[in-house]
Amino acid sequence: MAHGSGFPIEGGCDCRAVRYRLTSAPLFVHCCHCRWCQRETGSAFALNAMIETDRVELAAGAPEQTLTPSNSGKGQKIFRCPICRIALWSHYAGAGDKIAFIRVGTLDDPDRLPPDIHIFTASKQPWVVLGDGKPAVAEYYDRERYWPAESLERRRSLLGLS
Repeated sequence: MAHGSGFPIEGGCDCRAVRYRLTSAPLFVHCCHCRWCQRETGSAFALNAMIETDRVELAAGAPEQTLTPSNSGKGQKIFRCPICRIALWSHYAGAGDKIAFIRVGTLDDPDRLPPDIHIFTASKQPWVVLGDGKPAVAEYYDRERYWPAESLERRRSLLGLS
């Protein structure tokens, strides 16, 4: 994970009604190639930066929560701008509301958060070529193997697992 310093960083929706900032580096960044993410984004993958929700500060506006189904069957909460409807982040059942999955493309400088791993590559579009040197796994992965120690500790602390 080479996300470096220089936080906070900011992002928001297309119409700029909702603006947010990440006050620290994320825990980890997924590039998910599952069919659910493809359908929800209308693209080949979703690029999500996982970060503690209390490290996401609203700078303007208030997103609306939309409940959608998920592959797990437990659903997800997608937070969207109430005006332009851009998806800004999600919360999945696993960590609940404690971890936000920020849509990296909504950052003012999305180049700052490249993926740490490609997941669910078994269902990636055949024309997507993975040559960025990042780990790529067919489905999900073992967090202990891929996450940096600092991120693992942050997650354990957040979820009361320490």
